[in-house]
Amino acid sequence: SPAAARALAGLGAEASDELRAVVARRVDELVAYQDEAYAADYVRRVEAVRDAETLQDGTPTDPAPEPLALAVARNLFKLMAYKDEYEVARLALDPEFAAQLDEDWGEGAVARLQLHPPALRALGMKKKISFGPKAMPAMRALARMKRLRGTPLDVFGYAVVRRVERELLDEYRALVDELVDDLRRTGPAGRDATWRGTAVALAELPDIVRGYEEVKLANVERYREEMARLRAALG
Repeated sequence: SPAAARALAGLGAEASDELRAVVARRVDELVAYQDEAYAADYVRRVEAVRDAETLQDGTPTDPAPEPLALAVARNLFKLMAYKDEYEVARLALDPEFAAQLDEDWGEGAVARLQLHPPALRALGMKKKISFGPKAMPAMRALARMKRLRGTPLDVFGYAVVRRVERELLDEYRALVDELVDDLRRTGPAGRDATWRGTAVALAELPDIVRGYEEVKLANVERYREEMARLRAALG
């Protein structure tokens, strides 16, 4: 899309085909998830890592090793595109979802979504809510409300799991900034293979954060413990 192309323009021309492919797939998703500015911020952060990682004595290396940039590209996206209520609504309306439903179950098959929003659970709702075709207008309205995400008007954002998801994103962005600053200060040549391997392991840690609600929160605890261990090893 034109919006995705504009966001992707922030990735340097020196980036490898692999990194460009990884980023391009995710830029489209982030534009749809939030907006073009959100996707452009993602590209800018990945490019900052790639730029710091591939410079040696102020000169780009050739070929340019990009394991850290690739790890950040995959895992920053994971934290930026967490599946909240707005995103679930958008995905439920995705034409590809409807096409896949017809392919798997036959033309005219009807899907019913079973949802249990954390905000409603916190208010005491014990059972999941079933959403069928008649709920689609409400889902369209909810999907259009994505711009409320993370603002004081985001009623879903007050749930514990949503607050934690935003905290994880802020923490990861801060980590990436620190790694970039460190590389710019010392240069990749000033960091041995052990440091670089630990940095990549840190960047890949969000893959631990899987599941929903209580399962996810338990994995967050493990994630933060491992983060503290690796940051101590990084020095």
